Amino acid sequence: MATRRVAALYDIHGNLPALQAVLEEVGRLDVDVIAFGGDLVWGPLPKETITRITQLQERCVFIRGNADREVAERHDEAHGLEPWVAEVNLWCATQITAEQRGFLSRMQETADIDVDGLGPTLFCHGSPRSDEEVITTATSEEHVREMVAAVEQPVVVCGHTHMQFDRAAAGKRVVNAGSVGMPYEGQSGAYWALLGPDVELKRTLYDFQDAAALVGASGCPYAADFARDILQPPTRKEAITLFESREK
Repeated sequence: MATRRVAALYDIHGNLPALQAVLEEVGRLDVDVIAFGGDLVWGPLPKETITRITQLQERCVFIRGNADREVAERHDEAHGLEPWVAEVNLWCATQITAEQRGFLSRMQETADIDVDGLGPTLFCHGSPRSDEEVITTATSEEHVREMVAAVEQPVVVCGHTHMQFDRAAAGKRVVNAGSVGMPYEGQSGAYWALLGPDVELKRTLYDFQDAAALVGASGCPYAADFARDILQPPTRKEAITLFESREK
């Protein structure tokens, strides 16, 4: 029997207020599974965020993102990360316990869930073959075809780029759930997806000013930048330009 409905929560990035708001909304809906799509804690409130998430393990699926892997393994600049990314990465690793880092490292790379109305659906972080690979609305059909060549499922749900979309490409329906905690949508909110019997791209509102104040006082490196992005997220155009430049 197919799972009726799945809430896809991706790229929380240590934004606990955004996560709490989405979980409250999900709690009011008839949802069978919550699929956490990776990059849970890299951000300003890592300990609080992973503590809340691990309280929800019943009917949850956990997919590992690149930032989860990097925090769990304490990756730094020697692993090719930008200096500021490495600084936040190492800070997050010190904020959570060894057991919590182990939880991050044990999360599965992909998940296959049979969703009512959609059928077998593959959940991944970046692309089906890499947690760092990028799919956006600007990604060519040819490149998408390469990334989904080994995928049997008709629907793929991804994240990583922090921008929602629902597109047909390379014979698949490819959905990006968006980012709960760090959207690149040009508009504040917690972005996620509700699947079954169709795809509904969701945006949940929360108290952005209070969240920015909490994040700003977190002690995280670049906390002011994280707080600013809650109030004024980067635009899709800015993000796509950045991702496209990295792919070249």
